[in-house]
Amino acid sequence: MLQNGTPFLMIPGPTTIPAEVLRAMHRQAIDIYEGPVIETTESCLQDLKQVFRTRSGEVYIYISNGHGAWDAALANTLARGDKVLILESGHFATSWGESAAAQGLEVEILPGSWREAVDLEALRHRLAADTAGEIKAVMTVQVDTASGVLNDVPGMRRVLDETGHDALFMVDTIASLACVPFEMEDWGVDVVVSAAQKGLMTPPGLAFVAAGPKAHAAEGRADLKTRYTDWAARRGPLNYHRHCGTAPEHLMWALRAALDIILAEGMENVWRRHAVLAGAVRAAAAKWCEGGAMEFNITRPEERADSVSVFLLRDLPAAELKAFLIGNFGVTIGTTIGAIAGKGFRIGHMGHVNAPMVLGTLAAVEAALTTLGVPLGRGGMDAAIAAISGALSDGRNG
Repeated sequence: MLQNGTPFLMIPGPTTIPAEVLRAMHRQAIDIYEGPVIETTESCLQDLKQVFRTRSGEVYIYISNGHGAWDAALANTLARGDKVLILESGHFATSWGESAAAQGLEVEILPGSWREAVDLEALRHRLAADTAGEIKAVMTVQVDTASGVLNDVPGMRRVLDETGHDALFMVDTIASLACVPFEMEDWGVDVVVSAAQKGLMTPPGLAFVAAGPKAHAAEGRADLKTRYTDWAARRGPLNYHRHCGTAPEHLMWALRAALDIILAEGMENVWRRHAVLAGAVRAAAAKWCEGGAMEFNITRPEERADSVSVFLLRDLPAAELKAFLIGNFGVTIGTTIGAIAGKGFRIGHMGHVNAPMVLGTLAAVEAALTTLGVPLGRGGMDAAIAAISGALSDGRNG
């Protein structure tokens, strides 16, 4: 009934695409062998280093979604039969493990919870027990899109260092890059994977791997490479090599425009914007949860991601809430997936998102839940507004 107007896409990816990015793609194809396509590729590769926060690493672009980056990261650094340790904290680290198993790697999962971050002491215990150095890579996600958890990446690096373990440290930042603080170089991450369709505000179809010196040193023994995944081939002298074939021109122009927006805002400001908006979502939800019918999926506040929030509902089918929001307000949220499929909903607050979008979404969700008879604690919107106002006052006075 009230859905006419601009729709709000508030799922945890793909995210809303800025108008500047859409306009950048609205042009005819051009020669892939010279001029603007080469310049765009080179400038994007250099600027992606700023986003990943690496000085000594190299970035590789793949025409794929994030699963392609998963495969490429493993193929260039590991050999068939190597053991990898997957740190469970939701759906996507274990899914990366499934990709590893399909490539012929031995996969061990460090059991975790869908409701909390990776247990660093459990990781310490497992690495300390690996006296023979059988584990060749430790693999985790910084933010799990399904559970809404934020993992302690620098803490994991400390555990690796303190146990003296030499495994490659690999981190999936698909749901966190350009959303929450990430420091590839300073945190000692060897391999980072990401994709275009979330914090990078670009249409799905591009994935990225950032590889540091230790990862490049492992290339020599890696035997899982294909012509397409091979980093060495992608370091060839021609732009054709960067893409292993025809450059995805329109996606590259989109990425260039998105990187311009991100770098003009500044990485620290991007991180702060996401933190403030996530704080508003959590403030409203904390009030709603007082009604007893819903709860945060992630139990510890400090482990909740600034890019996606996940909530569990006790009685209302999540699909009914989603359909109500779309049909009446033109707002699309995500339902839960994986082990908690159908048990709740997800609000994505990443990428091209601002306070009116978040506040409007929260108001729509509160109205929908109320109309559908879900008992909520009162004052959710007041709390969200107060969270944003408080952050603005702090910034003005800082």
